[in-house]
Amino acid sequence: MAYNGGVADEPAIARRKADHLEVAASGRADATHSTLLEHVALVHQALPELALADIDLTTELVGKRLAAPLVITGMTGGTGEAAAVNRDLAVAAQAAGVALGLGSQRAMAEHPDLEATYLVRDVAPDVVLFGNVGAVQALAMGTARVIELGKRIGADAMCIHLNVGQELIQDHGDRDFRGLVGAIGKLVDDSPVPIIVKETGCGLSREAALAIAREGVTTVDTSGAGGTSWVAVEAVRAPDGSDARSLGTELWDWGVPTAVSVVACARAGLDAIASGGLRSGLDVARALALGAKAGGMAAPVLRAQRAGGEPAVRAFLEHAIGAMRSVSLLTGCRRAADLVRAPRHLAAPLAAYLEDLR
Repeated sequence: MAYNGGVADEPAIARRKADHLEVAASGRADATHSTLLEHVALVHQALPELALADIDLTTELVGKRLAAPLVITGMTGGTGEAAAVNRDLAVAAQAAGVALGLGSQRAMAEHPDLEATYLVRDVAPDVVLFGNVGAVQALAMGTARVIELGKRIGADAMCIHLNVGQELIQDHGDRDFRGLVGAIGKLVDDSPVPIIVKETGCGLSREAALAIAREGVTTVDTSGAGGTSWVAVEAVRAPDGSDARSLGTELWDWGVPTAVSVVACARAGLDAIASGGLRSGLDVARALALGAKAGGMAAPVLRAQRAGGEPAVRAFLEHAIGAMRSVSLLTGCRRAADLVRAPRHLAAPLAAYLEDLR
């Protein structure tokens, strides 16, 4: 079922979701610090003894097979525009054989008439699909409600997102983050589908990764610092001269860089989706070399969709996947999964940052 527009009295959460899409797509909330992925130099192999056709990009994530190690990470839902975006992304993801995440389903939970903005199974019956609920909302809802939200969209896994930084800047945002570790553990125990813990632009630290692993989580989405800053998104939305605008500007680049978060999560034994500032297939390959299971992209996919709809998203994904295949060949790796063992050089400041993780 398609969503054909707004409701007569558009709820505030739908207006906020529309703002989030506009700000994220515009680039006005991009981080000014980098992901540090540019400091991963993969060593060129002039004699790879491979043909491009030999390269195998298939990977398994949350027990599902992907044609390439790529996830369109969760962005939106809850508005008419979001419905169109989600359906375009779903069609393109299905064609490319990559995974798709949806945006926070809080809007759907609070306003059932917005549910259709998250429904994509009719256009992407085979896509590996991730639902999405905030950890604070999951604690308040209880596991049964979270599980039901996943079932209603046909999710293959549920992302539980952590967004402390964003909430502190958002008007009427959450301020109490107690009990989330236990709530995540209960969801892992009770959910019929895998639980993915997902940050939202500030990254997962070593301490957070270890805490998540102790609760039985096996897959995370790093969403590290260096891409769209959701602290910055809320700062942009805040009124001029407000304390929220001032605090958001001060904390604009807060977080663990994506490259560092990937290593922290991999060392904790987690399957990491490296997201947060990845913009290309080369970025994904660099993240795989650091130990990520897959790469995740949001902003560049959204911008492609806005520029040219589903065909532009499909073209973007094809190019990114082609770049991953080329980098695998250029490093002498028959499989993308072998990039973690490829010769590499880690330049400063990434090397120094990783030294602190030991």
